[in-house]
Amino acid sequence: MNRKILLVFLMAVLMLLPLSVFANGSKESGGGPSGDVVVYTALEEDETADYLEIAKKELPDLNIKWVRYSTGELAAKIIAEKNNPQADVIWGSAATSIASLTDLFEPYKAKGWDKIPAEFKDPDGYWTAVDMYVAAFCVNTDRLAKKGLAMPKSWADLTKPEYAGEVIMPNPGSSGTGYLQVASILLWKGIKDGSNDGWDFLQKLHKNIVEYTNSGSAPAKIASKGEIAVGASFGYRVAKQKDSGYPVELVFPAEGSGYELEANALMKNAKHPEAAKAFLDWAISKSAMEGYSKYKLMVTLPGVESKSEIPLPASKDVNLFPMDFDWAAKNKAAVVDKWTSLFQDKTKPE
Repeated sequence: MNRKILLVFLMAVLMLLPLSVFANGSKESGGGPSGDVVVYTALEEDETADYLEIAKKELPDLNIKWVRYSTGELAAKIIAEKNNPQADVIWGSAATSIASLTDLFEPYKAKGWDKIPAEFKDPDGYWTAVDMYVAAFCVNTDRLAKKGLAMPKSWADLTKPEYAGEVIMPNPGSSGTGYLQVASILLWKGIKDGSNDGWDFLQKLHKNIVEYTNSGSAPAKIASKGEIAVGASFGYRVAKQKDSGYPVELVFPAEGSGYELEANALMKNAKHPEAAKAFLDWAISKSAMEGYSKYKLMVTLPGVESKSEIPLPASKDVNLFPMDFDWAAKNKAAVVDKWTSLFQDKTKPE
């Protein structure tokens, strides 16, 4: 009888042991952040998918739900949702857009924030930039040959009569790329000194524009198909189109390429704040930065160099226009309103 009792006891212990081991193991391996996190991003969809493969490996217990919008759409979305935020995190949207909407965000200095240079972050932690994208022309060489056009090298070239009906650029109200292009032209022409020369220049350019698109990548895609000769876009998208076999060349404007920072922020009253902070910690980690570097001219973490797998030049070889992000952020609404009043007739409907 005693032997039977002992046997039953030992069997019970053996049955419970694996559960105990599993429970302890789960606590150690799954003790990190878990649950849902809702991410709004303006990063391109193809690159975002690659970045999230890294995130899923390093944050296995986070259920990352993400939606991609253009910069302007994203801003409109979070403004509309201000009283009931649906997103927890903004990831990779234009810093000038985020900086003008800080009342929607909660300051958060993510793990590793101190390693990011001061010029790439808000001093109070409202936003932190991870990379840079740069204005560039996507020029279809077949279309140039067909039309007997010379290779454009500058914004000034695009105002010449021969390029009439051959240029497309993004709407600065909906596209971060569009806004950096317009802002750089206005700054180049001295708007901070009270000059209206930038608006006069944009009027000349407008005469040659076929359409203003809602996204920054659309002009490059349209030019790649040979529908027009020049799409004013950004470096990564043009390089991607060229790498995919389209007859296009990547041209950075001789006046200097405007550029924008892509930044992250924590939504105020986020529904999943701890998961959001864990994601933001990851988003400026070295492994995340190395992921970005495969698509970008530059990332903001010192020591991580561009490792682009498509034909992008090194950032040191590109003539960057000296942007004033503070001016661009503070004046965005006024600039977009004036631009819309002048050029709405060629804007693609939503």
